[in-house]
Amino acid sequence: MSIPGAAEAVPVPRDTPARADGLTDLVGLPRAAIADLLLEAGLAEPKQAKMRAKQIWGWIYNRGATDFAHMSDLSKPLREGLAHHFVVGRPEVVEAHVSTDGTRKWLLRSAGEEYEMVFIPDADRGTLCVSSQVGCTLNCRFCFTGTMKLVRNLTPSEIVGQVMLARDSLGEWPSQPDGRLLTNIVMMGMGEPLYNFEHVRDALKIVMDGDGLALSKRRITLSTSGVVPMMARAGEEIGVNLAVSLHAVTKDVRDEIVPLNRKYGIEELLQACADYPGANNARRITFEYVMLKDKNDRDEDAHELVRLIKKYRLPAKVNLIPWNPWPGAPFETSDERQVQRFSDIVYQGGISAPIRRPRGRDIMAACGQLKSSSEKISRAELDRRAAEKEAAW
Repeated sequence: MSIPGAAEAVPVPRDTPARADGLTDLVGLPRAAIADLLLEAGLAEPKQAKMRAKQIWGWIYNRGATDFAHMSDLSKPLREGLAHHFVVGRPEVVEAHVSTDGTRKWLLRSAGEEYEMVFIPDADRGTLCVSSQVGCTLNCRFCFTGTMKLVRNLTPSEIVGQVMLARDSLGEWPSQPDGRLLTNIVMMGMGEPLYNFEHVRDALKIVMDGDGLALSKRRITLSTSGVVPMMARAGEEIGVNLAVSLHAVTKDVRDEIVPLNRKYGIEELLQACADYPGANNARRITFEYVMLKDKNDRDEDAHELVRLIKKYRLPAKVNLIPWNPWPGAPFETSDERQVQRFSDIVYQGGISAPIRRPRGRDIMAACGQLKSSSEKISRAELDRRAAEKEAAW
């Protein structure tokens, strides 16, 4: 099905960073691409390439192998040839931190550039928060990640590599559907996933593939700040759960704290949510709402949120997120009693509005706190970057 609305230009280079050793990373490539590479390298005959690619795929994604020498059902000459041309890579771990609440955060490096991922364990699930860009296209005022300049899009290899690395760290090979610690993925790390649509789509298709990592699309959530033209394509071509960073219910406030609203307003955004393929009461759209004291947390805001959701007949729930502080931010977290009152009003309107308790604050791993610790910049530079991002839209 053809979806109207071409992908928007993103002011970053899209070239895949070349490895210094000249090898090609097989992580993030579909089976057909691996088969083509085997043919190009002279490592398989045309009739064998598809079968060999399937074997290699199984070793990479089902067993977590990173050394071709361990792929025991391949001939020794083929294993040696694979090692000469290819690699099964992982992002480099620069730093790893564990919170007092069990949350884990990794600072990763690929092609000399840094980004972060977070694992959040709960009693009934384990959620990996995955990054899609180095830095971020947007400049949401309450978000620490948004203060970073956008360096580039992450490749499918680097996106899938985060999941692979988490599996390594949790000892979850061979891959199997039962008894996993890592049960859910949220595309809510660094970056705006819909400004790196093709790479995110291709990576998630590999994550969802039943012959490898095999995470159900119902256990994957993609979050967007409201890149309206790409939302329908996300529903059609990826089909995962949708989360929308709403954070305000009036134009003036959302224009201020989520400047993308000046391009795609609340009404346009909510209509795109209403049109999102596959949304229903069993697969509700999640609205993320960061609670900022005296900014978006009034009773009137809660009532307006209910009105808007009902106006567009949205199958939705609202995650209320007490704002997570970061150095130099001009906001305060809403009072606990007011957060609860806001939640009660939304619940009374017939809409689920759980309060998401902060996780990993002590290691700067909570929502909105991800940012390479190597980057320290002035307020003047923050303002300059914000203006530059808005001009690029």
